[in-house]
Amino acid sequence: MQNNSRQITTLVDVELITCIVQKGKADAITKAAFEAGAQGATINYAQGSGVREKLGVLGVAVEAEKEIIQIIVSSEQVDRIFDVIYLEGKLDTPGMGFMHVTKLEKAGTYIPLEVLEKINNN
Repeated sequence: MQNNSRQITTLVDVELITCIVQKGKADAITKAAFEAGAQGATINYAQGSGVREKLGVLGVAVEAEKEIIQIIVSSEQVDRIFDVIYLEGKLDTPGMGFMHVTKLEKAGTYIPLEVLEKINNN
C-alpha cells in the first residue's frame, strides 16, 4: 500500500563527475573537491587493465589498482569542481588517470525542509 504522506524530492540540473586514479590518490582529490564546494563523494576500488601495457612503452609505471571517485554536483558547480579535481589529480600527466562528467536526468535524496524552503524562496 502506498503512503501518500511521503513526498519525493528530485534534483535536476545535477551532474556526476567520475574520476579514475591510481591507488592512494582519492583522499587528496576528494579533500580538494570538498574545499571547492562538493558536498560528498563515493570512492570505489577497482582493478584496471589494458592501458598499463601501452603506457609502459613511454616508461610510465601505471599501477593496476585504481580508485574511482564519484561526486554529484549542481550544474553551476561542475566546471569549478572538475578543474580542481583535474589539477589535484595531476591528470595532465601520463598514466595518472581519467575523468568524465555525466549529465543526470534526475536524482533523489533527502533534503531538509529548511533547505527546500530556502531554495523555493530564491
